[in-house]
Amino acid sequence: MKILVIGSGGREHALVWKLSQSPRVEKIYCAPGNAGIGNMAELVNIKVGDIELLLAFAIEKKIDLTVVGPEGPLVDGIVDRFEEEGLKIFGPNKSCAKLEGSKAFAKDFMIRHNIPTAKYKEYTKAEEAIKDIGIYGFPMVIKADGLAAGKGVVIAQNENEAKEALNIIMQNKKFGDAGSKVIIEEFIEGIEASMLCFVDGETIVPMVSAQDYKKAFDGDEGPNTGGMGTYSPSIIYTDKIKEKVYNEILNPFISGLKTDGLNFKGIIFIGLMIKDKELKVLEFNTRFGDPETQVVLSRLETDLVEIFESIIEGKLKQQEIKWSDKKALCVVLASQGYPEKYEKSKIITGLEDIKEAIIFHAGTKALDGKVVTNGGRVLGVVGMAKTIEAARDIAYREVHKIKFDGKQYRKDIGKIALG
Repeated sequence: MKILVIGSGGREHALVWKLSQSPRVEKIYCAPGNAGIGNMAELVNIKVGDIELLLAFAIEKKIDLTVVGPEGPLVDGIVDRFEEEGLKIFGPNKSCAKLEGSKAFAKDFMIRHNIPTAKYKEYTKAEEAIKDIGIYGFPMVIKADGLAAGKGVVIAQNENEAKEALNIIMQNKKFGDAGSKVIIEEFIEGIEASMLCFVDGETIVPMVSAQDYKKAFDGDEGPNTGGMGTYSPSIIYTDKIKEKVYNEILNPFISGLKTDGLNFKGIIFIGLMIKDKELKVLEFNTRFGDPETQVVLSRLETDLVEIFESIIEGKLKQQEIKWSDKKALCVVLASQGYPEKYEKSKIITGLEDIKEAIIFHAGTKALDGKVVTNGGRVLGVVGMAKTIEAARDIAYREVHKIKFDGKQYRKDIGKIALG
C-alpha cells in the first residue's frame, strides 16, 4: 500500500519510521518532510495547510492511507475533505479536532462531563480579563484559546506579568486569531505526565505513558516550549494512577463523546497534572504529541498500519496492541534562542557517528549535500534499554557526538526517574 504522511517534525519522522516497518507498506510519501524523513520516504513539496493540493496529490498517486501529523490541518477540516472524496485518512474530523483547536471548548467539555480540570474563565475582551487578574491567585495561567504551536500559555507570577501577557496575546495579537479569546485558569502544581490514546469513537485504548519536559532549561526553568525531552514509561504513572485515569478521565471522555455526538477517530493526547495521587487534565491534543511520539512509538511492537485501520473501521476493540518492556528516553537538541528567535541553516555534523541511539529529525533540511538546521527543535536523540538510567546514558552519549552552532539541550531529562 501507498501512504502519505503530512508534517515535517520529529513526530512525523517517528511515524514514517514506524509505518515503514510494516510489511504491507510499499511506498511512503511525506509532505513536506525533513532531511531525516527523506532517507526513508519521498518528500513532497506541499505545505501542511494546503488541503486542496494535498487532496489532489493523494488522488493522483492513489494513496491508500493518509496520516495527519500536526494539529493545524485537523482543525481546518482535512479529514472531512478527504472523506468527502472517499479517501482513507487517519485523524479526527473538524468537530472533534475542536477539542484542541479551542481551549474554551475543551474546558467546557471537561466540566460538562465531570473530567477533573483546573477552574477557569474565558474572555473575549482584554479589559475584562485585566479586571480579573488574580481571580485564582498567583501564579496565574493565561492561555490563548486557539492554536499557537504550543507557545500560547503564560504562567504569570504577578499582576504586571499578567497584564503584559494579556496585552501580548489579546491586543498585540502575537498568536494571531488564536488570541481573540483567552482563558484564565487557576495554577495547579504537581508533576506532568502525558497519556496518548487510540480512539475509534466507541473504544479508547491508552498507549504506554510518557513524561514530557516543557520548560526550555534545566530544573524546569525558562519559557514553555513544544517539549525538550521525554521518557517512557513515566515513573509516576503507577497502577493506582492508571486505574484513576480510567475511571475519572478515559471513561467519562468516551461517554462524553457519545453524549455530544462526536464521532472521534484518531489520537487523543491527554496532558495530566498529578499531585498527591490526585489528577487534573491540563489539555487535550487531538494528534500524537511531540516529542512523546518518539519514545512511545519506539516501544510499539504491533504493526501501526493495522492499528490505524482498526480505528478507521471502528474495530479497535478487537485489535491486539503489544509494547516492548524496554524503556525509552528522548533528548531534544534545539537551536540557540528557541523558543524565541533563532537562526537556521547551521551545518549539523556527527550524525554518521551515531551507533546506539535512534535519531529523529525535527527542524532539518538537506542543503548542498549537507544536513542543516531548519527549525527551533532540530533533532530528537532516543536511547532504548532495560532501564531508564541505561537509556539515558545511551541518549546523552550520542548527544555529545552531534555538533551544530548554537546547539542547546536540557541535561536533566529523565533525572526524576532516577530519584
